[in-house]
Amino acid sequence: MFAWVRELSAQEKKTLIAAYGGWSVDAFDFMIYTFVIPALIAAWGMSKGQAGLIATSALLMSAVGGWIAGALSDRFGRVRMLQITIAWFACFTFLCGFTQSFEQLLVVRSLQGLGFGGEWAVGSVMIGEMIRAEHRGKAVGTVQSGWAMGWGGAALAFAAFFTLLPDDIAWRALFWIGLAPALLVLYIRRHVKDPEVFTATRKRTGGQPTNFLEIFSPPLLRITLLTSLMATGMQGGYYAVTIWLPTYLKTVRGLSVIGTGGYLTVIISGAFAGYLTAAWLTDRIGRRNTFFLFAVCSALTAVTYTLLPISDAQMLVLGFPLGFFVSGNFSGVGAYFTELFPSRVRGSGQGFAYNFGRGIGALFPALVGYLSTSMALGTAIGIFAGSAFVVVIIAVSLLPETRGKQLAVYD
Repeated sequence: MFAWVRELSAQEKKTLIAAYGGWSVDAFDFMIYTFVIPALIAAWGMSKGQAGLIATSALLMSAVGGWIAGALSDRFGRVRMLQITIAWFACFTFLCGFTQSFEQLLVVRSLQGLGFGGEWAVGSVMIGEMIRAEHRGKAVGTVQSGWAMGWGGAALAFAAFFTLLPDDIAWRALFWIGLAPALLVLYIRRHVKDPEVFTATRKRTGGQPTNFLEIFSPPLLRITLLTSLMATGMQGGYYAVTIWLPTYLKTVRGLSVIGTGGYLTVIISGAFAGYLTAAWLTDRIGRRNTFFLFAVCSALTAVTYTLLPISDAQMLVLGFPLGFFVSGNFSGVGAYFTELFPSRVRGSGQGFAYNFGRGIGALFPALVGYLSTSMALGTAIGIFAGSAFVVVIIAVSLLPETRGKQLAVYD
């Protein structure tokens, strides 16, 4: 499965490492919040609706940040913007540890979202343009698996900190260590260059800035709308499940910190395997077939996990396919969007579509939180997750297949 890595050039490998590291630390800094929700509810008396609002606000701001960073990367370069976004979200994650109220955390976490959204928008374009067509799906999907690594790191830190430290210090310490990823900026600055297709396109256009609104022109409008719809379904379903999962396991299923960590370990292991498997499948059976397969299985496993009366033992086993399919959905997205948008506006198009989906999908955590006041939390999660993956199936059915597409310098 990884023999293709040996065929990459030195610059391709360096870019792969940088993009993988960026996405991993992005996940670590973002997922920290999902683990501290119960502690914040206890410390500040927050409602579930307020907890969901913080998550939603950060995601909405990440949608704005992703679009801005994607558009700026078309003008100033992929590498420069990647450095800025990583430093931004790392610093604001660190500052979250000093907040003293719901209102303060809402503001700081929202600002963190700007960098969080920008990292994917820039990093996925950079890796998609750098890697050759025959390995693009596997490479971008492998980078996506870095999310599971970051999520797993957050879970381990959660278990360690909340076991060794008082709760009122543990949640702050989790945010404080979010500053460490800023060190990745130094690696990127020294070892990574902008992709050749980007620099060649800039030379051909004479360095003139592109108009990001071109993604709404008649030739591209259909692609922009459908990719945005696809991203909305994927992220709405993912966030409805993952943001509330630690709270669901602890407050509904009655698991301890260690028990919650154990169940999440199974889910995260499934996610890692799902990312890598879907990455391989996108280059083997095509982008669309892989999306169809994973969206259908995501809907089935999410509904089963949250809506059916299953035992804790069955839930533990089902956690692997839940993580496998819900996370594996994303493996082909970066490569697919890179191939759908032309070089001159690729950052703008990819950044907008993915982050528009993130912005609308961001409403799901808040809606789950507020809906759970009138129904069971598991029921609310299952309804929103199942509906979201149906949206993915509809959008993909209307988009073309792009496997093996060569990226033109100026198309």
